[in-house]
Amino acid sequence: MKKKVVSRFTMILFVIGLMTAIQFNTINEPDSRDTRDVWEIRQELSREKQLHSELLSEIGTLDETLAKYEEASNDSPEQALKETVQELQQEAGLTEITGPGLQVNIEPSQEAIVTGQNIEQISPALLIRFVNEINRFKGIDLSIDGKRIINTTPIRDINGRTTINGKPIGTPPVEVKIAAGSMENAEKLYNYLKASPILDNFYIDNLSVDVMQPQEEITVEAYSEELKLEHLEAAEEE
Repeated sequence: MKKKVVSRFTMILFVIGLMTAIQFNTINEPDSRDTRDVWEIRQELSREKQLHSELLSEIGTLDETLAKYEEASNDSPEQALKETVQELQQEAGLTEITGPGLQVNIEPSQEAIVTGQNIEQISPALLIRFVNEINRFKGIDLSIDGKRIINTTPIRDINGRTTINGKPIGTPPVEVKIAAGSMENAEKLYNYLKASPILDNFYIDNLSVDVMQPQEEITVEAYSEELKLEHLEAAEEE
């Protein structure tokens, strides 16, 4: 009888000890472990620092605009307001842009022409990837096949045709124009695109991409569609 009691007591203590150990490990061990290596963490830190730098730059630009507006509003409020509206239209892509930049021509590959293969439109997925590659650079103004790309531009398939801003683009050759803001930025973008693996993706689709040398003047068309301001309302006059 004594042995039976001791055995049960020992078993109870064992279960209690096991549960205590499991609870201790649960409390002290994080829900998920960070398995990234040092290089991945450094890359993440670099991205965060770049984002922080961009935000600071944008805040500085807004402060300059505000100071300029306040200074000008004392002398000529109408002129200050007009200049502000023009700047906002330019940032929104509603005006034609002329400045340093480069042109990219997307054409059927020579192999496709020689073998008589059908040349189809550039797929929306490939076009979106290409635009994202270009937009890695800040201060870029871009048009594809004469259609201005802005923040809200949709690139999608509609009834089997690739469309930009709801309008179908032509079958290659297609002209891409990029205003880079300065010759220095245009040179950087040129070198980046020449070495980008995105060009190989075009080749798989029987297309070749000719990235032309930067020029002092490239004209990018204005956005010609009506802006949809679904979440904005006109301020009421006091």
